[in-house]
Amino acid sequence: MTKLPIKPGRLIETIHSTAKWGAKGTWGPETTQTGVCRLSLSDLDKSVRDWFVSETTALGCNVKIDEMGNIFAIYPGKHNDRPPIGIGSHLDTQPNGGRYDGILGVLSALEVLRTMKENNYVPNYPIAAIDWTNEEGARFPISMVSSGVWAEKISLAEGLNLKSLDKVPVSIDDELKRIGYKGDVKASYKENPLAAHFELHIEQGPILENEKKKIGVVTGVQAFEWNLVTVTGRSSHAGTTPMNSRSDAILIASRIINMAVDIATNKKGVATVGTLELEPSSVNVIPNIVKFSLDVRHVSDEGLKEIMTEIKQKAEQIAHENINSKLAKPLTVDFKNLTVSPAINFNKTNVNTVRESALELFGEDGIREIVSGAGHDSCYTSSRVPTSMIFIPSKDGVSHTPEEYSTPEEVENGFKVLLNTVLKYDEMRANGLVE
Repeated sequence: MTKLPIKPGRLIETIHSTAKWGAKGTWGPETTQTGVCRLSLSDLDKSVRDWFVSETTALGCNVKIDEMGNIFAIYPGKHNDRPPIGIGSHLDTQPNGGRYDGILGVLSALEVLRTMKENNYVPNYPIAAIDWTNEEGARFPISMVSSGVWAEKISLAEGLNLKSLDKVPVSIDDELKRIGYKGDVKASYKENPLAAHFELHIEQGPILENEKKKIGVVTGVQAFEWNLVTVTGRSSHAGTTPMNSRSDAILIASRIINMAVDIATNKKGVATVGTLELEPSSVNVIPNIVKFSLDVRHVSDEGLKEIMTEIKQKAEQIAHENINSKLAKPLTVDFKNLTVSPAINFNKTNVNTVRESALELFGEDGIREIVSGAGHDSCYTSSRVPTSMIFIPSKDGVSHTPEEYSTPEEVENGFKVLLNTVLKYDEMRANGLVE
């Protein structure tokens, strides 16, 4: 049972009712079976923000908006001179997004505050429900940019000057001013501190569903590295060049791609090619240049390094050997690093608090530890304050699509764990076990 009585079904109703701001992509006969397209700082985003501010203000929250448009709805406690416990996620979506990614976390935070208010419960310390701006990076192409600015991992100038991918680009600063969400509060963990950060999220993968687990206790986020790989060969006529004389960039690129996926799989990582371009891109010309993105991930930094080292070594070998013909010249391969993100390990006390809350509700058989395969705002908050996350199952493991779905029961299960976690952590602060 939860530590406070709850209103069953209200959270999922809120999720569905707020989907009217951006409902798109019908995937079933029910009115709730659509996705949501609500790009950051759009008019639709303004509408849901206005609603969120109105709802939290009615609960007695002090609503603070920082320079990046991050919304902190702070529910008062007994000791309001101390930093609040943060419960955060995001209300923006992908262009072809679903109803749960990020939205679940913010609306569950709201439901925590509603539950406290209805039970006349005053926490020891304030609780902040947070909507982080532009987590998705779909309209403004840096994911989690605003939590990154708050954590002082991204400069305020870079964040505000970030241009949109609109046909007529605009900056985050422009749009914050346009929709009225350019706040006066400093976007900084120093000026606007949190005591901790918890985030409820859909898994966005198939593990919990496949293993029939109700809750994922998230211990961290896996490391990843992005590279732009360029394979260079020689163009020639498709009809007049014998197979034993070719330096075919697409053929060698395909071998490198297969090799990279095999190595990542064998070492318990993942590898993805998300973009591919070839030149000269003509039907009857053998390509001389192929460029593709390579996204490689592993739960540990050491594992990622081992995978990438082997991929690069074998790619050089594949390109040089070509088709093992004396008549075919070697190719070259180049890896241009785009980004490296080290593995993140969430705070052990926070993780244990989530685990204990989940165990009390669902027992050992109903939960499992899990490492997030995707980035979240909690990645940045974890660099500054104790942080952890809670996952619920995603049907068929899909996300960033209208078919993204978690059952009403799964949604409520996640909320129950979040509620008990926040209440437990608040008591731990009062007892001096955490700051």
